[in-house]
Amino acid sequence: MAKRLFFGLWPSNRQREALRDPIKAAIGAVEGVPVLRGNWHITLVFLGPLPEQDIPALQAAAAEVTCDPFRLRLDRLEFWPRPKTACLLATGVPPALQSLHEALQGVAVKFGVQPEERFFRPHLTVVRRGRPFEPVPLAQPVLLEWSGFELLQSDSTPQGAQYSPLKQGSTDNS
Repeated sequence: MAKRLFFGLWPSNRQREALRDPIKAAIGAVEGVPVLRGNWHITLVFLGPLPEQDIPALQAAAAEVTCDPFRLRLDRLEFWPRPKTACLLATGVPPALQSLHEALQGVAVKFGVQPEERFFRPHLTVVRRGRPFEPVPLAQPVLLEWSGFELLQSDSTPQGAQYSPLKQGSTDNS
């Protein structure tokens, strides 16, 4: 049986609390279906469906990836037309995050996953099935510190996708 997987940044409870007010303001400023707090994440590398028997080897390969601590400043809200989503984005990508993304792409390739050709833009989706709007700076930018990542699973439910970590990353987030 295959599981739909991706590597991502999974906010701690403290990080989710820091995101609450800026996300609430963003949701209030746009139309669409809000993403539930328990699903907030930042995708690093999408893997897609992989056989369940490959997960232990994938976890072992991911455990070899080091993650230098970094800060990510989410400072603007943008509409992405193709998926019709509103996302919180960072103006820049910290070098440690870019290195982590590239290392995880290397792991993905070892498991037969073709890396995406688009430019890496760390983002947190806050609204799905949204209506177009012009990008806006956040009134309250959010600075989050990270020192690890997660292997996450995406499950389809009648309420939509539900995300959950399969393995704790290198270290916990503050």
